[in-house]
Amino acid sequence: MAPGETGESDATDENSADGQAQLSEVLDRLYRRRFSAADLQDMRGVWKVLVEQFFQRRIDPGATVLDVGAGACLFINHVRAQRRIALDANPSVVTHAAPGVETLVTDDLTLREIPDGTIGHAFVSNFLEHLPDHLAVLALLATLLRKLRPGGSVMVLQPNFRLAPRRYFDFVDHRVILTDASLVEALEVAGFEIRELRARFLPFTSKSAFPRRPWMVALYLRLRPAQWLFGAQTFVRAVKPLQR
Repeated sequence: MAPGETGESDATDENSADGQAQLSEVLDRLYRRRFSAADLQDMRGVWKVLVEQFFQRRIDPGATVLDVGAGACLFINHVRAQRRIALDANPSVVTHAAPGVETLVTDDLTLREIPDGTIGHAFVSNFLEHLPDHLAVLALLATLLRKLRPGGSVMVLQPNFRLAPRRYFDFVDHRVILTDASLVEALEVAGFEIRELRARFLPFTSKSAFPRRPWMVALYLRLRPAQWLFGAQTFVRAVKPLQR
């Protein structure tokens, strides 16, 4: 060790690596319990229809798309885009990613590996409620704003506490309470402009009373009354202003 060096940096790196390994192990166990192989297979079929008939219409195929908290890559695998990035703290994201999907395994939400102003669209599904507090939510949204190119969009799919108060904390890793109103507030505080809001969109979870067959999912997307009846997740699309 050179004079003046304390070794603190090496110790910090080792602690960080140990913490990441422990987090990865916990996440792997948690989501293996939460979603069986059969569940994931059903969800892949559902998400193929959701992307092709709803989300893709809001995505520029020539853009870069970032999926934050990609998990099993149910969204990003079906997206048509010039570049696709799946980010998750769970290493299993690598095994779920389809060919052509880049993976970032990290719990660092500063997104330092992604240059500012390069993302066309960011997707955040069932993720914000897992963050420590509202400050972490605002910090992530501010980071996404910085990573997006002007005119780029963030699409958020979020369980709505107002619509499912009794079930919202059925999951041990849910921490932050969000409704359609507080989600819109957070996005606007971060600097986004709201372009689309569906307070009632998808059911609370994939295990809710939700059609699993592709033709039924397609029908559900066309029937807004069905969404008003069963929807407990909110969808918001917001854009980064062209000038700031």
